[in-house]
Amino acid sequence: MIIVIQCTDQVGLVASITKVMAKEQLNIVSMREHVDQAQNRFFMRLEITYGGDGDQLEEKLRNVLPANAAIGINPLPEKKVVVMVTKEYHCLADILIRNYYGTLGAKVLAVIGNHTILEDICKRFDMPFFAVSHEQIGKEVFEEKITTIIERYEPDYIVLAKFMRILSPGLVAKFPMRIINIHHSFLPAFIGANPYKQAFERGVKLIGATAHFVSSELDEGPIIAQQIISVNHSYTASDMVKAGKEIETAVLASALKLVFEDRVFVFKNKTVVFE
Repeated sequence: MIIVIQCTDQVGLVASITKVMAKEQLNIVSMREHVDQAQNRFFMRLEITYGGDGDQLEEKLRNVLPANAAIGINPLPEKKVVVMVTKEYHCLADILIRNYYGTLGAKVLAVIGNHTILEDICKRFDMPFFAVSHEQIGKEVFEEKITTIIERYEPDYIVLAKFMRILSPGLVAKFPMRIINIHHSFLPAFIGANPYKQAFERGVKLIGATAHFVSSELDEGPIIAQQIISVNHSYTASDMVKAGKEIETAVLASALKLVFEDRVFVFKNKTVVFE
């Protein structure tokens, strides 16, 4: 079982929490904690052996924690996911393969695409695919159709696997810190469209990718994972795109693993990640 705690910091928190575990005769398999001194914020992730009532354990923890502490008790359930795509296949293909072999750490329930190009690969994996075109309809209607499908599946997370449409603040607000995006650059550099073209024209020596939670501000949500690779003058714009797709796939896979294992804490616009 996983326990995640986020609260105002105070002296003796670790001792108080572990005392509860000892009193309940629970074995702590692993424990990670961090204090953000600037924000006076405490973060902890515990993995314990426990087969009892999570609600009772949560009540005991609340008795020793500051008021308004955020406590999550999660007996390692398989997260439920809906994936959204446009035309690029690389991130979706990786997710579908991991889902098929049971190594994703979650269960993909459906894929939504605003083009039909990726429907075929979904059929190969017997994955429900919903085509919702954004063309010739207003954004509000488009997002209403998407939301209806998402809510049908009640997912824990929505993964934007190269979904190339900007979501409205209204839609994002319906799924706060539950939408995960892979961005094709090392944020905050080269935000928006055509980042590899921007990078090529700038003559950069490093390119990267960023996985982050989606917020109402474009490409400015809390960052989960980032990676970079070296490039040089011999790389064409096409070479950068090819290299970029590989790193995008790797970064998204890494970020999803961290989120699905409850290793990511969000506070304001930053994350604490217990890798």
